Amino acid sequence: MITEHALLPVRPGREDDFEAAFRTARPLIAGQPGFRSISLSRSAESPSTYLLLVEWDSIADHEEGFRGSPEYLEWKRLLHSFYDPFPVVEHFVEIDLG
Repeated sequence: MITEHALLPVRPGREDDFEAAFRTARPLIAGQPGFRSISLSRSAESPSTYLLLVEWDSIADHEEGFRGSPEYLEWKRLLHSFYDPFPVVEHFVEIDLG
């Protein structure tokens, strides 16, 4: 399993619109093969910054599966205009601390 991590810098003043659009967009990603879970958190110190965490079975499920799907085009249409600058997305693998 991998965790997709993105800090989403939403244009100030657009937070409510972004959250509404995200609620609409959530089912687009949640129905994808390899999807496990999603969470969206808002920064207490910087209220225009959000933390997106998505768990996938593999990086390919995210990058090739979801990003290659028609649902991703709708995801982009709903959400990408809110970001300034565009977020950096990274994938993380959990470390077994035994």
